[in-house]
Parts: sequence; structure tokens; C-alpha cells
Amino acid sequence: MTAAQPRAAGMIDARRRDSDVKRARVHTALDQMLQENEPISFAAVARVAHVSTWLVYAPGIRESVEQARAQQQRPRQNDGESPTATSDRGLQTELALARAEIARLRAERDQQQRQLRRALGARLDDLAKADLVSRVDELTRHNSEQAAALTRQQADNQTLKARVTELEDDLAAARTSLRRMIHDQNLAPQ
Repeated sequence: MTAAQPRAAGMIDARRRDSDVKRARVHTALDQMLQENEPISFAAVARVAHVSTWLVYAPGIRESVEQARAQQQRPRQNDGESPTATSDRGLQTELALARAEIARLRAERDQQQRQLRRALGARLDDLAKADLVSRVDELTRHNSEQAAALTRQQADNQTLKARVTELEDDLAAARTSLRRMIHDQNLAPQ
């Protein structure tokens, strides 16, 4: 037997124990929900038992949940009294009241959203105005600096152009003088 086999067996046993504990929690949660007459659904059972929804759909547990749901849907007999049934008219009234409440809440929500949008818009406008004023001031100052720098550069450019013209004239004179010297040297008697 290798060292891995006992470890694997230990892990399998631990998983089985964990599964048994979780399944017991599901059964306890079902009993509790039945006693407290809480609506039973797969998600509600998983939430109350603190287990995954996957587990409550597993074979063995699924049947227990479905049985508890069926048991909860049957009318209860309280010591020989007839079960209290809600009339259709009562349900329709409750439905109408619920719809009216939903419509009122939606209207209130829409009004609050409009007010919030207006308030946020006003705040953004105020922020935008302050930012724009400072940005315009900054751009005006930068523009003035750039205009002054342009004026300086244009003056420097004119000075350099005049210097280039002067140097070109000197170069032309030097070339002419050099040509004359070469010409005179070539013509001079040897």
C-alpha cells in the first residue's frame, strides 16, 4: 500500500462526513421551515441550511424537499376546525392594493430620480463653470506667453536673416577675390 492510498482514503472519508453533516442540516432546516410555516423552495432551503443550491437538488435530498413542499401546500386541520381559505374576492382586493402600491412607489421613484438628476446636473454645471473659468484664465496666460515668445523668435529670425545675407555677401566677395588671385597667379610670368 502506497502513502497516497491512506491519504486518499482519509480525504474520501472526510468528504463523506462533510456530506452527511450538510444533508443533516438540510433535513433540520426543512423541519424548522415546516414548523414555522415558512414558504419552502429549493433556494430557501439552501439558504436556511447554509448549503449550496446544488446539494438540495441532489438525489435523496430533492425528494425530501419536494415532500415538504407538498406537505406545506396541503391545508392544515387545527383541532377539528375547518381550514381558513382566502376567498377569490379577497385575493383580488389584495392584488389591486398591491398594484396600486407598486404604481405609487414607481411614481415616487421616478420623481426622486428626476430630482436627483436635476441636483446632480446643477452641481456639475457649477463645477464645470468654475473649472472653465480657471481653464480660460490659464489658456489666456499661456497664449500671452506664446505671443511674447513668438515676437522674440521673429526678431531673432530677422537678425539671423540679416546676418546670413551679410555673410553671403562676404562669401561672394571672398570667392571673387580668390578667383582674381588665382587668375592673376596663372597669368603672372614665371
